[in-house]
Amino acid sequence: MSFCAVIVAAGTGSRAGGPKQWRELGGRPVLRWSAEALLAAGASELAVVVAPGDEALAAEALAGLDRWFAVAGGATRAASVQAGLNALTAPPDARVLIHDAARPLLDAATLGRVLAALDRHPAALPVLPVADSLRRGVDELMGEPVDREGLWRAQTPQGFRLGAIRDAYADWSGSAPPTDDVEVARAAGHAVAMVPGDPRLMKLTFPEDFAMAEALLPRQTRVGQGFDAHRWGPGSSVWLCGVEIAHDQTLIGHSDADAGLHALTDALLGAMGDGDIGDHFPPTDPQWKGAASDRFLVHAVERLHARGGRLVNVDVTLICERPKVKPHRQAMRERLAALLSLPLDAVSVKATTTEAMGFTGRGEGLAAQAVATIELPA
Repeated sequence: MSFCAVIVAAGTGSRAGGPKQWRELGGRPVLRWSAEALLAAGASELAVVVAPGDEALAAEALAGLDRWFAVAGGATRAASVQAGLNALTAPPDARVLIHDAARPLLDAATLGRVLAALDRHPAALPVLPVADSLRRGVDELMGEPVDREGLWRAQTPQGFRLGAIRDAYADWSGSAPPTDDVEVARAAGHAVAMVPGDPRLMKLTFPEDFAMAEALLPRQTRVGQGFDAHRWGPGSSVWLCGVEIAHDQTLIGHSDADAGLHALTDALLGAMGDGDIGDHFPPTDPQWKGAASDRFLVHAVERLHARGGRLVNVDVTLICERPKVKPHRQAMRERLAALLSLPLDAVSVKATTTEAMGFTGRGEGLAAQAVATIELPA
């Protein structure tokens, strides 16, 4: 699908509490979602229109992507669109899509419908039917109903031929700036086709819209497992699942040797496909000598959140003859819940023995295994 595109990302986001194009959604800047969708669909060039001075923010948000360039926008949306259109190098008959950065959940199917409509019409936009009843309101009181017959909710991207929409903007003579691009096209005499939109292509306008968009993100569920073991040595206490337990021995390791937290950290990293604890905290590095293992677990959680992921639940099993885990199990669950920001019922800690068999049965060491369930953006 050969086309070029403009993303309008120069707004101040006053109703959303600040510029929403730079805020994160699912671990990625809002702007990046639609840029990736347009480039993946085959955009030959993409003009990203930002407020003057925000070019560095755009470069950071779109790092690693190609075929895009930043353009300084104007005082109004219409001025910003014109700046983006004029910066494109495609020929006048090229198809161009104009999209609002505040609509991040752009899908390939909607893109395809708009582009296909341009083979038969000079302009096209995705729309949704108005399903709710409409009422006028005056002074917080309900007024007369509004007939919703024939009413549609307009979305972006809106599609045109590049030369035609440039000329239409240049000829615009309305008394106020246009609210969208098809309004300009219609004023120039171009017929505008409507194609089915997507409810997920919502516009982020208010702070609460971000929570709704997060809920709409396609997600995949992953499960990771971890295992760790340490030998016993001289000492007076042992750390297990973030809790210090008085004991006549301690576990030997480069850090505090908390086998429960080590196994759980590996389970989280494994679910993400992000290596293991040794990759992130090498035992040969002296800075981790005697370190508290909760730092390792928090690091794994932070990496999960950075990717827009969510931890669903964890389950840890401690394998040992001694010390007795049951008297400390609730404290361990509460500590893990606090470290992981999980409700208590999403945290399980169990203990078992090997019936005096093997190295744990002989009292040579302690082992732990863990399972973690996460959700990541698909």
